[in-house]
Amino acid sequence: MLTEIPGLSLRAHPGGTAPAELMAPIANAVYAANGIDERTTVAELENWLGHTTVGFDPHQDVVLAEVGGALVAYAWVDWVDTTDGLREFRLGGYVHPDRQGRGIGRRLLAWQEEHSLTHSAATATDRPRVFGTWSSDENVSKVRLFTRAGYEVARYFFEMNRPNLDDIDLPPMPDGLEIRPIAADRASQKQLWDADVEAFADHWGGFDASDAAFEAWLSDPMHAPDLWVAAWEGDEIAGAVTNAIFAAENEAFGRARGWMETVFVRRRWRRRGLGAALVARALVRLREAGMTEAGLGVDSDNPSGALALYQRAGFQVYRRSAAYRKPMEVLR
Repeated sequence: MLTEIPGLSLRAHPGGTAPAELMAPIANAVYAANGIDERTTVAELENWLGHTTVGFDPHQDVVLAEVGGALVAYAWVDWVDTTDGLREFRLGGYVHPDRQGRGIGRRLLAWQEEHSLTHSAATATDRPRVFGTWSSDENVSKVRLFTRAGYEVARYFFEMNRPNLDDIDLPPMPDGLEIRPIAADRASQKQLWDADVEAFADHWGGFDASDAAFEAWLSDPMHAPDLWVAAWEGDEIAGAVTNAIFAAENEAFGRARGWMETVFVRRRWRRRGLGAALVARALVRLREAGMTEAGLGVDSDNPSGALALYQRAGFQVYRRSAAYRKPMEVLR
């Protein structure tokens, strides 16, 4: 049973991107309190709040929690259809560490689940429906909140780091393939997007492949085609690595880390050594951009053997995260 929290009020996101300046410090305080070396920027939040996609409308799906008129927490819901046949309503949010332990997280979770049920009733599908969330193991309070509410681990993921960019072995490119850049024009960017979507269909999870999601991706402040490495066969993209540099995180932690946002090889070109060749060349590209280390995330049960590939390329596991799920029928 939820108890009353003195002074707490929940209100819908007001529209526009203005709340981003108040939201980013809350997320970053949570990261810092849990020893998580991530940071969220105002620009990233503004891009997120500025786009409505198939499964997310910031005007309806974001809630702000205030105490005495001051923002202390926020939460959101979106949904995706997953590759294992589900419709997943994904719940995310942050409560400032100074305000944790007072029931605000439970109140936001109740809002999220109720909002998801309303969403579910309005979106027709034959797929089973689940609630889902994501957390690193370090965020103990979030893990505790969701597990106490009946959420269970569905899948583990690792974050990996290559502590230096020295001694990068360059495997040969498979026959018939060559490295060429991805042009900055819209059609070329869409070609890469579509290739990534196709490759992701063979992996676990959910991915919004809509045109609206593509628009949000194009305007992401971390979008940096000059850092990408793509393999081509003729006019087809066989695979690619989309690198990014999170300058705010590097500044906060006194490092020069590049991040491999996406690593993919399309099915037709797998089992030929292309993944290893792309990863090595992506490391070189990050080194050329002034980075001294590299990071990436990987599904612990990736069906294509990605974990072993990254280990051979010099990456080491340094953090575990998990996807959690709960059947929606539990609340019906």
